[in-house]
Amino acid sequence: MRTAHSLLSNASSVAVLTGAGISTDAGIPDFRGPDGLWTKNPGAERASNIETYLTDEAARRASWRMRLDNRLVNARPTPAHRALVDLEGEGRLGGLVTQNIDGLHQMAGTSAELLTEVHGSVSGFVCVSCGVGGPIGDVLERVRDGDEDPRCTSCGGILKTTVVMFGEMLPEGAMERARAVVDSADVFLAIGTTLEVSPVNSMALWARNRSVPVVVVNRGETMADGFAAAKVDASISEVVPSLLSAT
Repeated sequence: MRTAHSLLSNASSVAVLTGAGISTDAGIPDFRGPDGLWTKNPGAERASNIETYLTDEAARRASWRMRLDNRLVNARPTPAHRALVDLEGEGRLGGLVTQNIDGLHQMAGTSAELLTEVHGSVSGFVCVSCGVGGPIGDVLERVRDGDEDPRCTSCGGILKTTVVMFGEMLPEGAMERARAVVDSADVFLAIGTTLEVSPVNSMALWARNRSVPVVVVNRGETMADGFAAAKVDASISEVVPSLLSAT
């Protein structure tokens, strides 16, 4: 904690990567655990592949049902999310890259120009045929009203959230922005991620190769444990605000 706090408090530009662990205290379950979203709804797991989603109506229906899960709908930012907003307010957040699709960084107040959602977000929808899109709220209302496989009102095409599915490309320029964030940073901070998912885990390696100190906050082992300047294995909601405080 002392080493991590010293590195972060003295940094003028912090590059941040967040994973699922930062949202656990918001009540968002994982996907494959005993109470996981996919464990309880196997069809939604099948629908996480874009080809299955497009060709299997039952899988699409399961995916839309999962989007109505109250744990997702009612989730709110944690103290860790808000601490990153405070870091931005101090002018020391160089950029925030998230693997999460829950939209909690946006909800907390992180500026859009500093936020890169490499796996997309559940907050929007798009038609795979004509490209029409918008906020997800109206589509979810249709699902709540009994439209289990909502179609595009413009062309009748299949709708999906703006989450990046298996088999889809990452958003254009996402990894270039992630690289630029690391290149301009004094410290790289990874929160709530095991750093096993490629290609975004490359951020830790880029930092190491540039001799940028790596600070990891995560429950359990991560890919960067062997070269991190500091590793904190504790409650993310409890320790991140302390680590990012000026005192």
